[in-house]
Parts: sequence; structure tokens; C-alpha cells
Amino acid sequence: MLLHSPSSRENGRAVAAMIGGMACFVTNDALVKHVSQSMPAAQLIFLRGVMATMLVLLVAYRLGALRQAGALLHPRVALRGVVDACATMMYLLALFHLPIANATAINLAAPLFMTVFAVIFMGERAGAARWCAVALGFAGVLFVVQPSREGFNAWSLLCLAGTLFHATRDLMTRRIAASVPSIIITLATALAVTLLSGALTLRGGWQPFGLRELGLLGLAAVFLASGYFLLVQCMRAGEVSLTAPFRYTAVLFAMLLGYAVWGEVPTAWAWIGTALLVGSGLYMLHSERSSRQAATLAAQPE
Repeated sequence: MLLHSPSSRENGRAVAAMIGGMACFVTNDALVKHVSQSMPAAQLIFLRGVMATMLVLLVAYRLGALRQAGALLHPRVALRGVVDACATMMYLLALFHLPIANATAINLAAPLFMTVFAVIFMGERAGAARWCAVALGFAGVLFVVQPSREGFNAWSLLCLAGTLFHATRDLMTRRIAASVPSIIITLATALAVTLLSGALTLRGGWQPFGLRELGLLGLAAVFLASGYFLLVQCMRAGEVSLTAPFRYTAVLFAMLLGYAVWGEVPTAWAWIGTALLVGSGLYMLHSERSSRQAATLAAQPE
């Protein structure tokens, strides 16, 4: 089934939303990584989820979107939330047993899956430029994270399953009716993750924490909720095969944050990977602009 083909402006907004969303997710991850040193993972995710849900509820109320709160129970909206919650838990569980470089490399294979799924299931036309951008971007990720062979094991398969779930979640977003506000879809995701992590917290027990941890988690919740919303906006506005490679910008933001906060200096291989990542994005944008200009010229009467 071929969906509505987004305009150049819509694709541009979608790319900007993807880049902004990745920046939000990386900042959230950095805050969560810091707090995880003194708090169990499930409890941390639950507390962050509660605050993110409250924030999204407030925004939905101010926007008047709660009049459509019944859409939370719509099968496609609810199923997307469940898929997202499962993806989050699978990825985090695998992350606890894998080198972070390996987990990152596997998780950032999502654009490959998304492009393939978009072509097979959504009828999008992904030309050579888009496939090259995806391949170059993934090569750049491998140069940056430099995963080790020893780190690939059974947990890698779980991480791969989580990546597939994430790709499926993003494609499911395109199947939700445009009449459902993006903030409601965001709320469904926040609720699903909170409920699942809450169940795991009940099983694992509760640990006391201080106001500092609570404040950091509150800040993380703001970035998480913003990332959720921007990702929903991206998936609803632009072509999946076009915007998917820009997910790789998460690596660039992670490198910048690592240098600014932890003083981590990128290696020579990381700089090569960064060049590939930036180059794949610029190549994609240039190719898209050229294709649009050619199509416009072809449509003009002689």
C-alpha cells in the first residue's frame, strides 16, 4: 500500500524532528546513566516514566487533546505503545550484559530495518542514494563504537530483537490516523513504558533515593518526553527511508556529550566514522534536493 508522498517541506521538518529527537534521547541517556550508579534500573525507568507521563498529560491538557483520550485504547495506538515498551526493556536488559559499543552498534542498525520495511510494507521507493546513505551511516557507526567480537552472544540476539521492535514501532506510527493527535500517541508510549517498568520494580524491590536523583530523573523525563514527541512527528510527516539515516546523528550527539561531560576524546577511527555519518546525511539531503528539482523541471510545460 503506497501512502501519501510527503512534500519537500514535510520531509525537511521530519528530518529536523529526527535530529532533535536523537539529541533529546542522547541527553536523556546521559542523565539516566549517571543516576543508574545509585538506583536500580527498573525503579529508575519507572520513576522517570511517571514524571514523563505527568508532563505529557499536562501538555495534552493545555493543547486540549485530552478530549481525544479515548484514542489511547485504539488498537493501533495501544499496540504501538506495547511494542515500544517491549523494545525498551529488551534493549536495556541486553545493555546490562553487553559492552555498550556492541549494544549501540546493534541498536543503530534500526535505519537499515526501517528502510527495508518501508520498501516492502509501505511501498516507498528507496533509490540508490538512500541505500548508500544508510550503508555509509552504519559504517560510520561501526567506526565510532568499534564493537568487539567477544561482545556478541545470546544477549546480542535480544538486543537485535529490541532493534526490530523499535523499527516496527516507528513504522506503526505511519498507520495511525492523522486525526489522532501526536501528543496522545506520545502519552500512550509513556504510559506503556511506565506500567511495564512498574511491574518489574514490584518484582525487584524498592530502594531509597535522594532529591538529587529525583531532580536528574525529572530533567531526563523532559528530554525523554520531547524525544518521544519529536519521533512521532517525524514518522508521521516524512518518508521513512529518507529520515531513517538521520537516526545516526545520535552517535554525533553522544560524542559531543561524552567530550563535554566526561572528557572523552574521540579516536582517529571515531573521527573517520563521524565524517562518514555527516557525509551520509549531507549526501542524502543533496540527493533529495536534486531529485525534487528534477521532478519540478520535468513537470513544467515546455
